[in-house]
Amino acid sequence: MAQPPSTDPTKMGAGRSIAVLTSGGDAQGMNAAVRATVRVGIYTGAKVYFVHEGYQGLVDGGDNIRPATWESVSMMLQLGGTVIGSARCQDFRTKEGRTKAACNLVKLGITNLCVIGGDGSLTGADQFRTEWSELLAILLKAGKVTSAEAKASSHLNIVGMVGSIDNDFCGTDMTIGTDSALHRIIEIVDAITTTAQSHQRTFILEVMGRHCGYLACVTALACGADWVFIPEMPPEDGWEEHLCRRLTEQRGRGSRLNIIIVAEGAMDRSGKAITCENVKKLVSTKLGFDTRTTILGHVQRGGTPSAFDRILASRMGVEAVMALLEATPETPACVVSLSGNMAVRLPLMECVQVTKDVTIAMAEGRFDDAVMLRGKSFENNWNTYKMLAHVHIPEKKVRKLNHLCVHLLSHSGKCILTNVSVNVPGLCQSNINIAILNVGAPCAGMNAAVRSTVRAGLLQGHRMLAVHDSFDGLAHGLIEPIDWSGVAGWTGKGGSNLGTKRALPQDFMDEISLNIAKFNIHALVIIGGFEAFAGGLQMVQAREKFEELCIPIVVVPATVSNNVPGSDFSIGADTALNTITMTCDRIKQSAAGTKRRVFIVETMGGHCGYLATMAGLASGADFAYIYEEKFNIHDLELNVEHLVEKMKTTVKRGLILRNEKSNANYTTDFIFNLYSEEGKGVFDCRKNVLGHMQQGGTPSPFDRNFATKMGIKAVLWLTDKLKDCYRHGRIFANSPDSACVLGMKKRSLVFQPLSELKDLTDFEHRIPKIQWWLKLRPILKILAKYKTDLDTTEKAEMEHVIKKRAGVP
Repeated sequence: MAQPPSTDPTKMGAGRSIAVLTSGGDAQGMNAAVRATVRVGIYTGAKVYFVHEGYQGLVDGGDNIRPATWESVSMMLQLGGTVIGSARCQDFRTKEGRTKAACNLVKLGITNLCVIGGDGSLTGADQFRTEWSELLAILLKAGKVTSAEAKASSHLNIVGMVGSIDNDFCGTDMTIGTDSALHRIIEIVDAITTTAQSHQRTFILEVMGRHCGYLACVTALACGADWVFIPEMPPEDGWEEHLCRRLTEQRGRGSRLNIIIVAEGAMDRSGKAITCENVKKLVSTKLGFDTRTTILGHVQRGGTPSAFDRILASRMGVEAVMALLEATPETPACVVSLSGNMAVRLPLMECVQVTKDVTIAMAEGRFDDAVMLRGKSFENNWNTYKMLAHVHIPEKKVRKLNHLCVHLLSHSGKCILTNVSVNVPGLCQSNINIAILNVGAPCAGMNAAVRSTVRAGLLQGHRMLAVHDSFDGLAHGLIEPIDWSGVAGWTGKGGSNLGTKRALPQDFMDEISLNIAKFNIHALVIIGGFEAFAGGLQMVQAREKFEELCIPIVVVPATVSNNVPGSDFSIGADTALNTITMTCDRIKQSAAGTKRRVFIVETMGGHCGYLATMAGLASGADFAYIYEEKFNIHDLELNVEHLVEKMKTTVKRGLILRNEKSNANYTTDFIFNLYSEEGKGVFDCRKNVLGHMQQGGTPSPFDRNFATKMGIKAVLWLTDKLKDCYRHGRIFANSPDSACVLGMKKRSLVFQPLSELKDLTDFEHRIPKIQWWLKLRPILKILAKYKTDLDTTEKAEMEHVIKKRAGVP
């Protein structure tokens, strides 16, 4: 059977017009979405219009609806808010107002509308689309449009992108602006933490979220807060006593501060508001603690968008244009979003309905349903917070067992004893020892992963051991117990507190196996980069020779390079990406001021081009050279010619990114010299090597949250695996699935055996053979005005979200 001819994406929009508007509350990243919509719309051959001042501009028409050009969205990517304006519009709520808006669109031949806003804005867009035929009839009857004009605009296509810092739109993992708002919040929380520690104070912070507690919940996770109040799950009656007891316990463990996060819509079970002042009065009166409150307010909406929001908005902009141009009169209005790392299209009104269902569930006191309806991401965040925060840790009593220690306490209660002398906590339920080590180069988020691993392990009843200096430390016995307070305050610390080295275990496998026996280690958590993966694989391969290595092993990817097989994302990559993006913003600003200047910027990543490609998308680079996409002198020549043409426009600056190992011969110096020579008289060049600043800094909110979840998931998996591997009075794990990489694949966290991933790995260049982000390369080129093909064969299918309501009354 013959394959249908592939659609030429550069002709999909020929003869069609697209209008883009932002409505409702502003959010960082809206400009990135507008920019992508405009440029991809022009790329497809469509005519694109700005609608200024949201729906008000649509109603008023005139100069509020203007043609957009390629240059008109330049330097927009890094700006917060919305450049084309947003306004609350009462006129659009009336039939008369919507009739005026329809008339303005018909006169300009616009039949495709892209709306960036919250659920109210998108609901209004759907109503507008539903009434379209009726509005056309009114206009025809009044003689305001001709029959030909009405026929040419017989139906209106609507696509929405959700811009809201609250992340309150059900069906989507993240809305535009949420990650940036978390950046603002965490910056402030980190700053407050230092002063709180100095004076031993309790700080109560109010964050936005009148109807949704996402910001509050993730902030609590990311800063290790002692308590969080969210609208979806009010605290149980008697929470006042519980809160005071928890704060007292924390101080008793040596903590010099307490942090409490309050969502602005927080309430108790009776519906009474819980405010910062209420909580302050309670803590001050009952405990006598020095207590302060801070209300963050609109600072959360401001500032430059994060790298995540820019990439999210850019990808959504591309998907929105494709959805508009592929739509038929029968296609329901949809919203585009990302689920995991996949673009998805969701029926707009289904999402709106589920969002309303959350409000109804909260009003009816069905709080568990409210959390579930928010979606899996929200539910996981809440459950993770509860696991780490709402616990009562018993005081540890350590006792010495002369020449004997509990090797394993199975769930039947039988103790198996071996002839080893060691201290064990008397109240430890499982008597399992889990060792944790960091391997490879340091990165932001490693400490957060160690913290959650340690605490989750302690909650499971295990004894946690910290291994210093990677496999080297494991070989030389640099191992010590680590307790709950030993990892206090680690979430926001960059680098690796345990110490990390690149050395692999193959050179001292004898010593490692002896120490595993000596310290009675039953399982291993290896947090690190490609060396962690390679080291874990070497230990699996050595199991035939060393029986001590037959223990469950889990590798948690943590590296700025994002090159660990088995995972789409690594801890630390988001922080590095933000560092590169913010530096590129400053470089672009310098280039724009100087005029006719091109910057060549070298990024880290080894042979993996993830950082260069994603930073290129986030910073609006003209090109990004990577190892995975081969290039030659002819390609370099074309890139120079492209920049020469660009200098003839109003945008007289250039930004080129180069991955550090993209080509052994076409080095950063070579490319700098080539561009300098070929651009002589048209532009001049400068170069920057960003270096190790990409590995430093405090972890981003994404990395803190991701690392926390990964640590917990690793421990829970090990706990189950240890039960399965308990045979004949001892732990024996030699099956392939007993040593895995824990990774994010598409939409979920999965465990993949190290031995299976071996065949999917390019060991010479230390990268996976298949990398998902390479599909984003054409978007980077299109947004930089290169003539390239966009793959339209892989369409995001429309997915239904109402199924999430299953089982909810």
